[in-house]
Amino acid sequence: MMLTFSWVAVVVIVITSVGLLLARDWRSSIILLAVQYVAMFTLCLSHMPLGMASVKVVSGWMSAATLGMTRSSLSTPDIDEENNWPRGISFRLFAAGMVGIIVAGAAPRVNLMMADAGTAVTTGSLLLIGMGLLHLGLTANILRVTISLMTILSGFEILYAAVEGSVLVTALLATIILGLALVGAYLMLAANAEETEETESV
Repeated sequence: MMLTFSWVAVVVIVITSVGLLLARDWRSSIILLAVQYVAMFTLCLSHMPLGMASVKVVSGWMSAATLGMTRSSLSTPDIDEENNWPRGISFRLFAAGMVGIIVAGAAPRVNLMMADAGTAVTTGSLLLIGMGLLHLGLTANILRVTISLMTILSGFEILYAAVEGSVLVTALLATIILGLALVGAYLMLAANAEETEETESV
């Protein structure tokens, strides 16, 4: 039963990570990030007790809420990324497909290196890391960069949970996620204030 839930979580990770890559509205990105943390929670349950796995999803939701509330308070619209992102959905889907192929080939070997953590767990974690790196390489928007880094860390947390179940490490990783969200929120506010000053001075 748990194996079935793990593979369902992997499917959810595929959908949310591709959705984050394609989404243009920040609200959709925050929702997809929150759903992604639920999938991460499911995979962590394979190697962690319920209480420790809950810490990960709660810290992720708190971070997503922090980013969402900060972004909703900004008066300026999203920066047009058409000049920064390769044009067309087809390119991003192709890049995501390439990441999927690499993950499919690497997951069995990584699973053996991680003392049989589980193919679903390894696949889900590698997908998060790969898609997070891809997203990070295609954007300069502060919110999207923060979400990309959180996605990469989520993949690392799943993989690390299969090796080490320390309460202290779990708390430390949760603190890092929350700190990353706070830094992202601060940078968004700072960039918005700078844009507002430039607009008023013109």
